[in-house]
Amino acid sequence: MKLLALDTSSEGCSAALLVEGEITERFEIAPRGHTRLLMPMVRELLAEKGLVPADLDALAFACGPGSFTGLRIATGVVQGLAWGLNLPVVPVSSLAAVAYGAMESLDIAEGDAVAVAFDARMGEVYWGCYRRSDGLPELLGEERVCPPASVSLTGEASRWYGAGPGWQFRDQMPAEVSGPMVSVAPELLLRASWVARLAEKRAAEGQTVTAEQAQPVYIRDEVAWKKLPGRE
Repeated sequence: MKLLALDTSSEGCSAALLVEGEITERFEIAPRGHTRLLMPMVRELLAEKGLVPADLDALAFACGPGSFTGLRIATGVVQGLAWGLNLPVVPVSSLAAVAYGAMESLDIAEGDAVAVAFDARMGEVYWGCYRRSDGLPELLGEERVCPPASVSLTGEASRWYGAGPGWQFRDQMPAEVSGPMVSVAPELLLRASWVARLAEKRAAEGQTVTAEQAQPVYIRDEVAWKKLPGRE
């Protein structure tokens, strides 16, 4: 399989190319440089492997939550490539991708869990809890956006770890959340290589969407929509 994965959902900008199980990646921290950097990264990765876009089998991208502007950049590039090349797309949760990165870099064991937090601005965090199951992050409950004081640990786990920039607000989180953490890694920024690893299995199993269906997931907009009068 030849799969291209993109991420522009946070301060990091990255692209990763998975070819027959091997990943090469470009990553740069550039909060305002995503538009300038992303396509050159893609071209470099393809040239390095002697490939052209038409050689790809699938695309993947971090669909959110994250920076509204950043999410739209990766979404637009993926949609354009998918339409032009008639390729399937695998949207991957940004929170789940960081959970996977934490599981790999922190050597988190089966049955342990990661609570991932991103800074959602406006005094809130994006929050998701994931247990390691067969080497991959399994979502416990649902992803949500809320004040740090309202986060909670969902589901059962042998041990808990924290990951993601939203953990800078650890002192605002409830003691029953911050207390059980074996360790916390707020420095972990999303990387396209993690997106590629999560997308690899899904693409092989046909869990893909069309270019038109490849949409960003904002969460905050969804929560606001659910709160409108008359909405369920």
